Amino acid sequence: MTATASTSGSIATQGSEARNPGDVVLDVKDLSVAFPTEEGVVKAVSNLTYQARLGRTLAIVGESGSGKSVSSMAVLGLHNPKRTQITGSIKLDGIELVGAQPSTFQKVRSTKAAMVFQDPQSSLHPFHKIGRQIAEAYRAHHSVSKQVAQKRAVEMLDLVGIPNPQRRANQYPHEFSGGMRQRAMIALGLVNDPKLLIADEPTTALDVTVQAQILDLVNDLQKEFGSAVILITHDLAVVAETADDILVMYAGRGVEKGGAKEVLAQPSMPYTYGLLQSMPSHSEDLAELKAIKGTPPSLLNLPSGCSFHPRCEFKTLVEGDRCFTELPEWRPTPGLANREIRCHLADPVATLQLDEGAR
Repeated sequence: MTATASTSGSIATQGSEARNPGDVVLDVKDLSVAFPTEEGVVKAVSNLTYQARLGRTLAIVGESGSGKSVSSMAVLGLHNPKRTQITGSIKLDGIELVGAQPSTFQKVRSTKAAMVFQDPQSSLHPFHKIGRQIAEAYRAHHSVSKQVAQKRAVEMLDLVGIPNPQRRANQYPHEFSGGMRQRAMIALGLVNDPKLLIADEPTTALDVTVQAQILDLVNDLQKEFGSAVILITHDLAVVAETADDILVMYAGRGVEKGGAKEVLAQPSMPYTYGLLQSMPSHSEDLAELKAIKGTPPSLLNLPSGCSFHPRCEFKTLVEGDRCFTELPEWRPTPGLANREIRCHLADPVATLQLDEGAR
């Protein structure tokens, strides 16, 4: 990145509005996404609320099927409206997107928000050169010549650290390595200087060394562009290294949110605690890892009350049958500032600390 910093200043500021770190660029409230099927309605996301702020990285974490990707795809209007039921509110830079017309999504995609997917090989067109794909994305929102757009594409490839960008712009996706394709996808996502970049498992298919390079690149570009980043991942080690804020999801709902480092250091929701207990670290004996019992519930038939109660080892500490009958609402975490959870435990922090001390 240091080799390309001299060119990035002009790229990041071309036609950009003033960006104030901390400003809310994405405001999601009570978002629900459901898919009617022959077997019933799949409740993929239920009453999800969160915000993404300029200059900060929000990590959305959870097991497969927790609704992470489904909720983010709703932000960009990537679900088939004829087969999807979406309610609630999604405001992107002040524009309401729930119920918006396709033309509205065409305007906000790439200019307001962009998405980098897990598999760049399936996202990039195999029959078109990399430079042409980036240039066409730029021309879709700017009245410029092909030559100007191609120059912009080369500049973006240079910005994301691809060597010999002029030559590489004239190559096809299959001529790039996996790490280079992901860099090209990031260049494609940022070519129109969006305020929000959504990265959906951007490093899953890459080796550890390349993973670190891509994450460092996203971090550097975020500082350069002043954008907000949503990082969708199941890898808590990645979250610890890159995220400012965290939203933990389970069975389509948010269950804990707060500062990433604070949540990972002191989880207050049993599900978050279970995720951390099952994650290896350099100092732990792998034999001591403790997996969360059971499997995530079917989104066709969610459990009553707290969706996590069938797997929760602490439900017996809650008075009565609230875990089985009453859905927890968001509430401040007792004793912790700027933290919220969905849990019926009276003092979750003390309960989890006592359990950890007993191990």
